[in-house]
Amino acid sequence: MSMQSHLADLEKRHRALEDELADAIAHPSTDDLRIAELKRRKLKLKDEMARLQGRAAETVH
Repeated sequence: MSMQSHLADLEKRHRALEDELADAIAHPSTDDLRIAELKRRKLKLKDEMARLQGRAAETVH
């Protein structure tokens, strides 16, 4: 998998988690642990995207 396609996949998964998180927050019956887990997963994806983008910038220079 190329770096660009991997990054696109991560961005797609990040957006899906954003939607899932917004839906969970909108429902008051959602467990706080579930919301925390979604936020953790979203942050992990964001960190990986930043790492890949940094690596891509290094290869350009």
